[in-house]
Amino acid sequence: MDSMPVLMKLSRIIISEFNNYQVIYLREVDGDREFPIVIGIFEATSIDRRVKKFESSRPLTHDLVVSAVEQLGAELDSVVITELHEHTYYARLRIRQNGELLDIDSRPSDAIAVAVSCDPPLPIYVSEDVLDEAIENHESDDEV
Repeated sequence: MDSMPVLMKLSRIIISEFNNYQVIYLREVDGDREFPIVIGIFEATSIDRRVKKFESSRPLTHDLVVSAVEQLGAELDSVVITELHEHTYYARLRIRQNGELLDIDSRPSDAIAVAVSCDPPLPIYVSEDVLDEAIENHESDDEV
């Protein structure tokens, strides 16, 4: 990462039955900056269910990831959104194993779904460069 990461929180989930895409908003924990990420219905539903504390009788995909990491003796650490390239966000799911921090390439929606599946939820960070670019892009989209 080229810049210091900014701690963010999931602030809104917008699930629409009329669109093929859903939107989550991340908001700066110690500030006012906020931006949207367009995600798929499965990930949006999974995130929404976890935030609302709905229980499933069987593990969902993101629960499976959490369980597998824990069963392998590792610990989920955090999510970092590291890049924005041609309107596509890139993220890393950070896992600590044997004192080493491993960065696993992930779609932000999957990483955030894993983050909210943990108890307590994992911290979500966005690099300052990505945050600036995301806000700039969102503001220019609003002007259109």
